Amino acid sequence: MSALMEVLEFLDDSGSVMVKRLPDAGPAEIKWGAQLTVRETQEAIFFRDGQIVDVFTTGRHLLETKNIPGIGKWVTSFAYGPDSPFRAEVYFVSKKIFVNLKWGTQEPILFKDAELQMVRLRSFGIFSVQIADSRSFVNQIVGTMGLYRDEDIADYLKNIIVSKLTVVLAAKIKTILDMPGSFAEISDAAKLSIQNDFANIGLSLHDFYVNSVSVPEEVQQMIDERSRMSAVGNMDQFMKYKLAMSIEDSAQNVNASAGANLNAGLGMGMGFMMPQMVQQAMASVVAPAQASATAGPSPVQKLKEIKELLDMGVLTQAEFDEKKAKLLEQI
Repeated sequence: MSALMEVLEFLDDSGSVMVKRLPDAGPAEIKWGAQLTVRETQEAIFFRDGQIVDVFTTGRHLLETKNIPGIGKWVTSFAYGPDSPFRAEVYFVSKKIFVNLKWGTQEPILFKDAELQMVRLRSFGIFSVQIADSRSFVNQIVGTMGLYRDEDIADYLKNIIVSKLTVVLAAKIKTILDMPGSFAEISDAAKLSIQNDFANIGLSLHDFYVNSVSVPEEVQQMIDERSRMSAVGNMDQFMKYKLAMSIEDSAQNVNASAGANLNAGLGMGMGFMMPQMVQQAMASVVAPAQASATAGPSPVQKLKEIKELLDMGVLTQAEFDEKKAKLLEQI
């Protein structure tokens, strides 16, 4: 015969237990007059014959007929006398807030971007939940499990979050280029969309945060290129500035050394051509329509273009030197 339970309480040292059943398997024989201790962050649910008969809140309770009217006193053995036991299952439900629960997209979310067309997004964040309806949570989620932790329900909650977040992103965001400044708006909208699904299983959603939204590496490179172009501003003025700087550097190379390398030769040639190139640059600013009407690009313009390609990394130094030598022959 199993021992009578005279004190019922549960302490969670891990902080992750949502529901704990006493005993772990089958009903327990609880002595009439036993003490039940329920802490401020707990509720105790009594089951008999598979049904909830009473729920105890915070405090110390003496288990008697008057305290548990749903369980009539009955005798299981004449040996117990007036303290005969009753058989029941007790579920201790934690009412504390379970914080810092992590969510994330296992698979990328397909997002239609107004600027970049179709892109795949990954998103991560944290959320906090609390058991609001102990009866509903135990009946729908825990069932007959002896121990239920927050990690046991994590995957299910993540699937709800990702499903709702996909709809929120499509409704709130037009392009991922604007997304960093919209994390707070996305978090609030997602929380509002998710909380009803959580409430249906007895949970309340306290906090929900979107910490990051990332794109594939190739899309990130496109965004970086766009940022660099925006930082440049007026591309025409920028290229003229780069040309002027290259002319100045080339002219300085004339007096730098007497070496017969190709770069020194280019510096000397460019030094002699400086007045003409400056004149052409000024003419393009004063009369752009007139410049665009010319039959074709001059060797100097071609030289400028291949220098740009070299700076951008399209041409190697060897390819640049070869084409540069050919263009200098045409001048």
